[in-house]
Amino acid sequence: MRTHLVWLRNDLRINDNLALSAACRDADAQVIALYIATPQQWRQHDMAPKQAAFIYESLLELQQTLAERGIPLFTETCEDFAASIEVLLAFCQRHQVDALFYNYQYELNERKRDAEAEKRLDKADVVCQGFDDSVLLPPGSIQTGDGKMYKVYTPFSKAFVRRLHQSLPECVAAPKTRASGAVKIKNKVPRFDYPMEAFDRERFPPGETAALERLRHFARQSICDYSRQRDTPAIDGTSRLSVYLTTGVLSPRQCLRRVLTEHPRALEDEKIFVWLNELIWREFYRHLMVAFPALCRHQPFVEWTRNVDWQRNEAHFAAWKAGKTGYPIVDAAMRQMKALGWMHNRLRMITASFLVKDLLIDWHEGERYFMQNLIDGDLAANNGGWQWAASTGTDPVPYFRIFNPTTQGERFDKQGAFIRQWLPELAEVPDSDIHQPQRWAEKNHKKLDYPSPIVEHKQARKKTLDAFVRAKNAA
Repeated sequence: MRTHLVWLRNDLRINDNLALSAACRDADAQVIALYIATPQQWRQHDMAPKQAAFIYESLLELQQTLAERGIPLFTETCEDFAASIEVLLAFCQRHQVDALFYNYQYELNERKRDAEAEKRLDKADVVCQGFDDSVLLPPGSIQTGDGKMYKVYTPFSKAFVRRLHQSLPECVAAPKTRASGAVKIKNKVPRFDYPMEAFDRERFPPGETAALERLRHFARQSICDYSRQRDTPAIDGTSRLSVYLTTGVLSPRQCLRRVLTEHPRALEDEKIFVWLNELIWREFYRHLMVAFPALCRHQPFVEWTRNVDWQRNEAHFAAWKAGKTGYPIVDAAMRQMKALGWMHNRLRMITASFLVKDLLIDWHEGERYFMQNLIDGDLAANNGGWQWAASTGTDPVPYFRIFNPTTQGERFDKQGAFIRQWLPELAEVPDSDIHQPQRWAEKNHKKLDYPSPIVEHKQARKKTLDAFVRAKNAA
């Protein structure tokens, strides 16, 4: 009997899993699945403990779902990617695997691992098949007229939508139960030898069943209000699907198809397309990462920005991380991330801009801190977002455009509902002063258990502009 192995990574689902579907096409083959945990590699990549816990919980559900379809899920543990190749080879030999099926990962280390694994397995007479599973369209398939990757988002997006109009990517069904019937789980997925922190299971219920239910609800109802509510952090107006996409519990094809099922003209409907546009931003950063591998090494895309004289101020960096900068919208956002492992997207832009443009601290520091804390931390999106905010990446915010943290708070949390949720020490402060609480405290002779601003925005802005101008002139 032929044995097909599905090597699971960031694709923890049975629905619309291209590698799993392909492995199951041969009705006579035995199909088994393998997940290899690599704790040391996760440490090097700064995986958040909440994300590790979410992956573990999702794997438990996946193991049960696969077993019901006659596919046992095995788990192995080794330190890093190099060791994982040896583990994979030994596993294939032990189980007499004839063919390996896997879904591509696009980060540089992962691509090198997979290339080496294929090379070694080929010598062992194991046929390997890889699939572009975590994207709507394969990297390299959307190019400029001269055959290069787009460096600006808007033309990329337009070209991307044109391709979708020509042909929509298909979703594949979950595999049917194998002829041999369901299998018993002999060994439950062991806990990872990696820090795992409890996460809000109501806010982020793990597993594919919960993910599909959330997607259906969002596409049917909430997406209609998304364009109006998405920038207001006090409102639960976002999809909260990012963690499922990051870990592969959902595919982007499922998201697109579900939205189009509920709203057939979503690609033309400006209101509905606002959310689909976020999916395309996700694609943009993934395609960029393949076209420009240096991004995986956290290199700036705009060469002259290497000359920026970043400031090393440990006290300021500590205040930013702790949510004690004296700017309420920044502090509330940072405390939200620390508590939930998640931050509203608008606030990610505000907090990143504050670290880079007000504190003039190297964007790499913020990029890493976000990855260490976000349950939905994703290298491509996180790097793309930070380089956008720092004016170092492709299609970035211009270096001279600097968010004012006070006016950003006034614009997106006018009455301070979000701020009060995370900064209880400001409960007494009226709406009119919630964004400048120390002004109210001085006026009313109050003592607040809340810091004064650690920098004055106008002065900080000038200092940053000067630093960027010097860096550009030195190029």
